[in-house]
Amino acid sequence: MKVWAIANQKGGVGKTTTAVSLAGVLAQRGSRVLVLDLDPQGSLTSYFRYSPDDLESSIFTLFQNQAVNPYSLVRPTRFEGMHILPATMGLATLDRQLGAKSGMGLVISKALKAMTDKYDYALIDCPPMLGVLMVNAMAACDHLVIPVQTEFLALKGLERMLKTLTMITRSRSVRLPYTIVPTMFDRRTRASTETLRLLRTRYVDDLWNSVIPVDTQFREASRMGVPLPMLLPQSRGVIAYERLLNALLSHDAKQAQTAAI
Repeated sequence: MKVWAIANQKGGVGKTTTAVSLAGVLAQRGSRVLVLDLDPQGSLTSYFRYSPDDLESSIFTLFQNQAVNPYSLVRPTRFEGMHILPATMGLATLDRQLGAKSGMGLVISKALKAMTDKYDYALIDCPPMLGVLMVNAMAACDHLVIPVQTEFLALKGLERMLKTLTMITRSRSVRLPYTIVPTMFDRRTRASTETLRLLRTRYVDDLWNSVIPVDTQFREASRMGVPLPMLLPQSRGVIAYERLLNALLSHDAKQAQTAAI
């Protein structure tokens, strides 16, 4: 099972949209996909029509009791090949309640290893702040996807994210591959074009060579609770995420070849 985490230390940059869209394309291609909601706001959980306020069990249950079978917490979605490990509001209290407890940084990694034969891909939607949840995601993943809205304030979130990545890399002792993904790109605005130029200047080695465009269909898909690849597979947003997925798969294949040598 390949594990990808979608993270940025700024909200509103397209993390949940990226997780849902990549999962949707993977499922349409026949993969078994698990999406994990590590954000206390529960946007991913709500997308798939579960209420973070009403669920009796969730990812939070794992942190409370690591002996629980993680697969028993997984919920189906309406879409073939896609399951979700949902969030509840209790995650907001995790750092205060359990953050200092030993072993809390590897809870998600251990849970995913226990389910490795059940899914081909696991996609983790991360919270926009550094804490035990983001540490868990980065410890568990094989590849980090960093969506960055193409506007100037988002660059600060990227800088913080890369500093966090450097810190986590020291504890992992192995470099975590990452891909910066420009999102919400509007070629009609100076802010978008100038931000993209800065990204291409500063982060050339780890920046995806295309963009996710502004597409109002993402909002409509969210309103309906349907991944856009399954609603409008020919929309420009979906075509962009298909290109991104191909780039991520190619990167992972190259990594695997290098590791085998």
